[in-house]
Amino acid sequence: LKDDAKDKYVDNPEMWDLGERLLMEMADKAGLEYSVDRGEAAFYGPKLDVQIRNVLGKEDTIFTIQIDFALPERFDLTYMDQGGRPARPVVVHRSSIGAVERTLAFLIEYYAGAFPVWLAPVQVRVLSVSRDWEEYGARVADRLRAAGLRIETDFRGETLGKKIREARLQRIPYLVIIGEQEAEAGLVSVRNRDTGDQHTLGLDDFVRNLVQEDSAKTLVLEADQASTGD
Repeated sequence: LKDDAKDKYVDNPEMWDLGERLLMEMADKAGLEYSVDRGEAAFYGPKLDVQIRNVLGKEDTIFTIQIDFALPERFDLTYMDQGGRPARPVVVHRSSIGAVERTLAFLIEYYAGAFPVWLAPVQVRVLSVSRDWEEYGARVADRLRAAGLRIETDFRGETLGKKIREARLQRIPYLVIIGEQEAEAGLVSVRNRDTGDQHTLGLDDFVRNLVQEDSAKTLVLEADQASTGD
């Protein structure tokens, strides 16, 4: 809300009183928990900010709704009300796009690129021990894509160790490693980014588990996992 410093704000006491009252009434009706900060309003009207604390302890605004009764006055904006009479509108500024950008920036910083599965640009990378198992690896990748998952493959002639290191640096949540044993038995060997565990299981089981994890859309990670990605 505004404070008593008149030179900071548009001079329209009636609209300030109305705007502040309506904003708090709407917040109360929505059941929001909020604090009142006097002196933090925009110069043209009161606002509602959603704050989030970053990893450095500083507060950032990720979303804002601002009531603006100055611009309609300056541009002489009118509309016809229900009685057919011209009336002055109020502009509401809503940072929907800015909220997406700020939220993504916050998540990139917080997770240091080691996103939860549902946010990760690449959720699984399929690696082959050698080119001999590329055909089975391609079938595994197709099965994962058919389940709606975001997949990359790495069937290059590089060593498996190099391919694993590169994938870990990119913070990919799951690595699927395909070799002779997996191809012959119709299995997949899965390496988990966050725990470092590697185990072998059926492809259908892995797909089912991953789809469930993707659907959960959780943002909860241990602090050490979020900072290191290991």
